[in-house]
Amino acid sequence: MILPFEPYNPIWKANFDSIQNELLALLKPIRSRVDHIGSTAVEGLSAKPIIDILIGLEEENDLDRIPFLLQGKCYIYYEKYNEDMPYRRFFVALIDRPEVLGLPEHIAPDDEIPVRLHDHSLRIAHIHSIPLQSEHWLRHIAFRDYLRVHEEVRDQYQAIKEKLVLQQWKDGNDYNDAKDEFLKEHEAKAVEWYKKVYGTIK
Repeated sequence: MILPFEPYNPIWKANFDSIQNELLALLKPIRSRVDHIGSTAVEGLSAKPIIDILIGLEEENDLDRIPFLLQGKCYIYYEKYNEDMPYRRFFVALIDRPEVLGLPEHIAPDDEIPVRLHDHSLRIAHIHSIPLQSEHWLRHIAFRDYLRVHEEVRDQYQAIKEKLVLQQWKDGNDYNDAKDEFLKEHEAKAVEWYKKVYGTIK
């Protein structure tokens, strides 16, 4: 599959604001923070037009409350990914409720991911739920802010993405794996930079 790829669009910020408001309302029973991350959060960077969102939880025990709080809305819960990333709960926000689109609301560990879910035109956002102040939370926040202020790194990332999106991919995970070497190198630099500048998560 060829992945969608668009120049930076200011509407991505508005799209995030809308989803953030919905999530904060749904997550009222728990203490959380919702941030815009990924390429759509970096002005000037091209990206897949799917918003990456980070839910930071003050209590790690609340991780498994989130699937229940998002039930019946336009989200699919990928429990399938929990074994590989036990610190995270991952969701995809869709253009409509899963049942309307003929999709499951929950993908269990032994389930196959429906082929139709590889159609990125059905997706609005990817949502990552992670304990606040954890190394994984910091990595996402630091890399976003690092790209915002380091133009040369942002340009390198842009060039890599422009080359990769011309290729055929099995799915978005394969595409992400192809960026892994660059990401690991610069995420480490970003975390070091962030700690020097801010000391802690702002």
